[in-house]
Order: sequence, then structure tokens, then C-alpha cells
Amino acid sequence: MSTQKLFDILPEKNILRIEGERHAELNGITLDSRLAGPGIAFIAKKGSARDGHEFIDSAYEAGSRIFFVEYLLERSWEDVVMVHYTRAEEFIGNLAHNFYGRPSNDLNLIGVTGTNGKSSVATLLHNLITSLGYKAGLFSTIKNTIGVESSSATLTTPDPVTLNGVLAEMVEAGCDYAIMEVSSHAIDQGRIAGLEYDIAGFTNLTHDHLDYHGSFVEYLAAKKKFFDHLPDKAIAITNVDDRNGSVMLQNTSASKKSYGLTTPSDYKGKVLQNSLLGLHMDINGINVHFPLCGKFNAYNLLLVYAIAIELGMKSDEVLVALSSQGSVEGRFDVVNVDRLGVSAIVDYAHTPDALKNVLATINEVKSPKSKIITVVGCGGDRDKTKRPIMAQIANQWSDTCILTSDNPRTEDPEEILDQMEEGIENLMQENILRITDRKQAIKTACRLAQGQDVILIAGKGHEKYQDINGKKFPFDDKKVVADLLSAMIKD
Repeated sequence: MSTQKLFDILPEKNILRIEGERHAELNGITLDSRLAGPGIAFIAKKGSARDGHEFIDSAYEAGSRIFFVEYLLERSWEDVVMVHYTRAEEFIGNLAHNFYGRPSNDLNLIGVTGTNGKSSVATLLHNLITSLGYKAGLFSTIKNTIGVESSSATLTTPDPVTLNGVLAEMVEAGCDYAIMEVSSHAIDQGRIAGLEYDIAGFTNLTHDHLDYHGSFVEYLAAKKKFFDHLPDKAIAITNVDDRNGSVMLQNTSASKKSYGLTTPSDYKGKVLQNSLLGLHMDINGINVHFPLCGKFNAYNLLLVYAIAIELGMKSDEVLVALSSQGSVEGRFDVVNVDRLGVSAIVDYAHTPDALKNVLATINEVKSPKSKIITVVGCGGDRDKTKRPIMAQIANQWSDTCILTSDNPRTEDPEEILDQMEEGIENLMQENILRITDRKQAIKTACRLAQGQDVILIAGKGHEKYQDINGKKFPFDDKKVVADLLSAMIKD
């Protein structure tokens, strides 16, 4: 990044005081004191776990001389600039956007939010746009992509400095579009402040993240805030079949569009046939077959189609491209092993609604004699209230339910399973098993499966690790089940 003057990048609002030379020069900004140094401005922010102001001395020792602070500190330094700011979320987002040259203005920026389906919609849309010959960037739970170069994602939506930096890289790389999942945490924490969205899509809203938001009302308010702050030029597209879909649009200044399978809408879909081989749908009067299956994917495809058309793409080209797309990694990801007959499905379903949707789809598309064996757990250090509900749904919609460890993080996995079991009335049923070791749980499911049975491994999807006590151990659900099923053939 070229050298810039401080005064040129300061947001218009939320500055209380500036001490020092406001025309000082800088060539970088950071929220991480470990990245501080000569020419790098350090942004101190109070966090939920640590206060960034504790690291100002470290940043100074590393060579930083420009500091953005939420409260003034007593220091005898004479060679520094201190910018005292307020409303951290809004200020930092706008500062980062300004520093990187307001990159969202040079892109068609599309944001997708909701409880379930964000990754699928964002990934399908990115694949669609690139298949039509455009260059696009992607921020998702699964990966971040600039053109054809991808890297693993650590957060659904990164911090505003990282986010704007990558958006600037997308502009530099010649991207026309940028697609991003927008999480409720990112909205609430202001990570997207300052960005100029062209299109915002809403998937659905169900039980999730109440450990963070405190209540469903607050969770809904966080999602709605995304639409409330859209500019006039933007287009907001909502799922009108979801009871909260219309709520998202109540106060938005953006143009309003809708999609749905049952409610009259701008983009109307109808499922004509649903099987493991895919979906046969009617979309605005056009019959199309997609290799993805399940009603939830019908909604995902409909939103992708709606966004593409609102971007000005041709309907026939969009539908042809979508009809050739396979499943998104870790989202109803089917593993078939020749000569065994058993199918395994790996899915990221980690909310009650997502789990129910996946199991309902399997029940719809499986053969009448097939049994469903579900392996499911719940993540540690997350919303505890959904644990018994998840177990209840798994038991209700499966022939055999195996409760196991997910990402326990800093919690005791046995206590997590105890809380899950509270959702099951009769734990003495033969079809309910508790196997804490995830690999053993998957192995047991494989051994129990016969004929045309279907194994669902829920909760981790695309993840290639298991998070235990702060360490990430290699673990890939899809690889584990594929290896175990293949070994059964050899046996």
C-alpha cells in the first residue's frame, strides 16, 4: 500500500480529539500489535476478552507512532499522534474502507445473510459467476477466494481491516464481483461498516447463536440491521416463505425483491421432483433439473438465480450454468461407495432447523426400505439451549441415533452429551447410542448400515479438524467415512 496522509483517511464522524500532526504519513493500519511497526498505525479497541489498549506500549516499541484509541492514555511520548475516537464499530470500518481506497465501490458487492444456507448460496453464486466468464472474489465459512486462488477461512466475516484489505486485493486482481457471507456477529460487531453493498440476500432465520446474542429477538435485530443500513442504490432480496423474511425489509431504503416456493413472489419456484439424483424445478415458468437435492437447496438455488438476474445476467445462461453445479463441500455432500450400496451424507447442519431440513430431505429421497443412521454432536462454548433440541430431532427423524463429540473446544464433551440426552425421553432405546469418540461413532454407523441405508454425519461439514481444548486436531468427516466404507468392501 502506498504512503498516505492521516488526514486523508479519517472518517467524517466519531472523532473526539486529535493530538499531534494530523498530516502524519502512514502506509498501513492494524488491530494486531504483533503487526505494528514503522509507518503502521495501531488501532486500539476494547474487546470482550482483551483490551487492545493494553498493547499500545508494545506497538510503540515495535515502531508505530500513530494510534487510534477509545480512551486517552497518559504517556510522555512526544513523537506520536493520538486519535481519540468513539463508536468503535462504525469508526474502524470506515477508517479501513478509506485507507484501502473504498474498494467496495469498485466491485459489485453481494452480501448473503441468514441462519442456514449462506455458504451454499455464496459458493454457488461464485461458481456461477466465474463459469459465465467473470472474475469474482468470495468470502465464506469454507474458504476465501480471489479469482481462482483460494485460502482457508478462519471467520465467516473477517475484521474490517482484513476484510477491506482483501477487497482491495480483489480490485487489484481485476474482480468484477465480490460475494460474502455476512454473519450476525459481523453485523453486530461492525465488521462490515463502511462497505457499499449492491445486493443483500436473506436465506432464513432459525435458532442459533443465542449464546452470543442472548435472545432470538436480539439475533433477529442483528440480521435486520444489515438491511436497515443498505444504501438506496442497493437491492434487498428476501425469502418470503420465512416468517421473518418480510421483517428484514421493514426499514430498508434498498429496492425490495422476493423469492419463495409457496408465497407469491418476484422469483417463484416449485419443486416438481426431489431425489438423490437431484431437483426438477419450475423457476418463473421454466423447467430445470439441478444435481442438488432437497427443499433447502431449492431455496438456495432460487436465491442464487434471483441475485444473478438482478445483476443483469441472462436467465437462460444462468439456469444452464446452475444446472451443471454439484454440491458445495460439506453441504449435503454425498459419499457413495461402489458395490456396498450404503450412502453417507456429510453436512454442516449444526442448528436444529438445519438438521431437521437435512433429515427431512433424506426421508423424502431414500428408498422405502432404507434406514437412516445419524451421527450428531454439538459444539462446545456455543449455544447450550439447542443441544437437547438437536438430539430430539436426530432421534425423531432417524432409525438409529448416535450422539458423539463435535468440536468440544474448552468444554467437557461428556457434559455436552449429557445436555443433548435431556432431549430424548427414553435413553434405553436400542436405537440410541452414545459414543464420545467421533471416529468410533462414525465407524459404528458404518458397521450398522446395510443394503441401501443412509448415514448422516452432521455438524462439521467442510471442517478438516476437531477443536479440543484450544488445539485443532486433523479430522475430516468425509474422508473418515469414505475410508471406513471402502475398508468394509475389502473385509
